[in-house]
Amino acid sequence: MSGPFGTLIHMLRVLFFLCLLPTLVPAQSKPLDWAQIDQETLKHFSALVQINSTDPGGSEKPVVDYLQSVLAKEGIEYKVFTRANLADPAVIRPNIIARLKGSGKKKPLLIVGHTDTVNIDPKKWTDFGPFSAQRSGGHIYGRGTVDDKDNLTAALMSMILLKRQNVPLDRDVIFLAEAGEEGNTAVGIAFLVNEHYGELDAEYCLAEGGSAARANGKLKYVQVQTTEKIPRGVRLVASGVAGHGSVPLRSNPVAHLARAVAKVADWQPPMRLNDTTRAYFERLATISTPEEKDRYNGLLNPDKTDAIQEYFAVNEPRHNSMIRTSISPNMFQAGYRTNVIPSEATAQLDIRALPDEDMTKFYDTLRSIVNDPAVKIVPTGTSMRPGAPPSALDNEAFRAIEAMAKKHYDGVTVLPTMSTGATDMAFLRAKGVQCYGIGPAIDVEDGPLGYGAHSDRERILESSLHQFVKFHYDLTAQLAAAR
Repeated sequence: MSGPFGTLIHMLRVLFFLCLLPTLVPAQSKPLDWAQIDQETLKHFSALVQINSTDPGGSEKPVVDYLQSVLAKEGIEYKVFTRANLADPAVIRPNIIARLKGSGKKKPLLIVGHTDTVNIDPKKWTDFGPFSAQRSGGHIYGRGTVDDKDNLTAALMSMILLKRQNVPLDRDVIFLAEAGEEGNTAVGIAFLVNEHYGELDAEYCLAEGGSAARANGKLKYVQVQTTEKIPRGVRLVASGVAGHGSVPLRSNPVAHLARAVAKVADWQPPMRLNDTTRAYFERLATISTPEEKDRYNGLLNPDKTDAIQEYFAVNEPRHNSMIRTSISPNMFQAGYRTNVIPSEATAQLDIRALPDEDMTKFYDTLRSIVNDPAVKIVPTGTSMRPGAPPSALDNEAFRAIEAMAKKHYDGVTVLPTMSTGATDMAFLRAKGVQCYGIGPAIDVEDGPLGYGAHSDRERILESSLHQFVKFHYDLTAQLAAAR
């Protein structure tokens, strides 16, 4: 339509779209100066990496002290929660929770980073100090650079930017910096969930556990952790008669234990896929070579599955672990001198259970596999992490993660993933929170070269850190900001 009337119709359409626009995108008060933000990110990240918060060996308290100073300067309300340490009252392991208030139209969003790291062997950090935050060749080196002071810094920066921008929020944004994730949940997430859950109660949670994968410098896909396996410890305990090593005995516990461990190692628990792992292999097939695509798509084909599972066991052990409850015999203990037959021998099994595994039935099956009255199956209770259903793939949060991942990571495929390791999101999923593990871009070559999480030369690409902060902020705003 032309003429004045057509022009009027066009103007009305434009005005209608402009009125609708605030409902489509989060409100922003002013453009962000990302060059300046990158410098601030580097300042906070370096300061956090330079704090020795290893467990054991360091302390989370200086990290919490630093976070308090930053949050107070920004005018962000926070609380500190510390469980009384009955074993050693001098050791203080605090948690800090900060909150930006929203309208209450929606339930809160929880963003999490843990303040502790695994400990170090100082002799192995030969190139750069473990707490140096040294910048070299585009990387930043130090313990915690990819586990988990990257998430800690990104969550902190998201809180700072939301507050400075005065972004109207439809839901509270809660920032949790937790202690004890690497091995003592009793002072961290378990303590908070059991005694202060009202401070954490949220609809969605963003924490560690995911990453964008790069190979030869090129992005391949983004992994989002939507569920995880649950650690369960078991001891095999073989008992017999002690005696002189010059007189071999059929009851020798070492021999019984060796046979039991061999049976366990040869046993492959049945494959079971859940919503996450099914979607993972379906999506992975779309970006794989024809040969790989055939394997991933054929996993449930009765004519192919046995051969594919055996291929996984030999060539893709992480995928083999993702499709079943896994068992790895990792420690033997027996005897105290060569000429004495011991009366007892033990082996430690590392069991990583599928989230819905019935462990009572699993232990019964394990006993039938061992099939030796001289060997007992003794659960050690080394993990209190609960099982829970995978987080949904069809809700507002996952759709927002996909959209932001495609925006910030060159449109690559997003893979929902089940971690074979463990995170503290297990406690939150068990309370009904929909949890998603995210993380920065990681070079797949770094792990085998000894630069990955828990390694002796842990590092992160500086550009990857800044990219992740932008992704984290945009995602947080997308989920929490008023429309």
